[in-house]
Amino acid sequence: MFGYIIVNKPEMKFKEFDLYQSYYCGLCRSLKDAYGRLGQMTLSYDMTFVILLLTSLYEPKTVAGGRNCSVHPLRKHCVRINQFSAYGADMNLLLSYYKCLDDWEDEHKISRKAMACSLKRRFQKAAEKYPGKKQVIREKMEQIHDCEKKQCSDIDLVSGYFGEIMAEIFAWRQDEWEQDLRSMGFFLGKFIYLMDAYEDVEQDQKTGNYNVFLRMSQQEGFEQNSERILSMMMSECARAFERLPIVENAEILRNILYSGVWRRFELVKGRREGK
Repeated sequence: MFGYIIVNKPEMKFKEFDLYQSYYCGLCRSLKDAYGRLGQMTLSYDMTFVILLLTSLYEPKTVAGGRNCSVHPLRKHCVRINQFSAYGADMNLLLSYYKCLDDWEDEHKISRKAMACSLKRRFQKAAEKYPGKKQVIREKMEQIHDCEKKQCSDIDLVSGYFGEIMAEIFAWRQDEWEQDLRSMGFFLGKFIYLMDAYEDVEQDQKTGNYNVFLRMSQQEGFEQNSERILSMMMSECARAFERLPIVENAEILRNILYSGVWRRFELVKGRREGK
């Protein structure tokens, strides 16, 4: 369930992409500082969106500077770090740990089990900082597994559990913006879960793994219906976003919400249509 909250780079200005990339590098640095190179291996673009969203809303003090790293050893690149970089690193670690356990339970991948064991001490460190969020993530992941065991085909129910996970992550604190942030996270989480199912449906048909779209995929109009459902999720997410008083970085965030999240869908759809 990683790799869907991304930018549509061709539709961005160079300076916008550089700014976005600097927060991504800030997340990478925060993961390394808090959890070492193993934690750094869990890096994905998804949590960069959360960092950029919360930064744009709360406007914390952000430190920017040039740094070298193993990926850019010969030239310095801009890195932006603030309090949400550390928060994003913690949430990224929690999700990565449970994702490894999920892959182990679903497909019995030894590599994912080994990764989960390696991350456990780091996971406990993040969980101690955010016990409430860890509890919500654990409970909702268990409910998702329960649905998988029962072969549940209720799309709203199953995707809603992952939506609640993302809602908890988006709601950094209790204030006047909490409900809109929760609404954003909830519908974006549902989109992520369903997009993951949409992408894997053909493979899961062959392997017999659980997929909430399996029954629907055998019916006429599956492509159109799945696109309609996904569009509904993102419409609600975008509606909540537009209620937030965000000015700074708004165009980058809109690029992701209105265009970037659809890149994988278009790739999968195009592949199925033979394009």
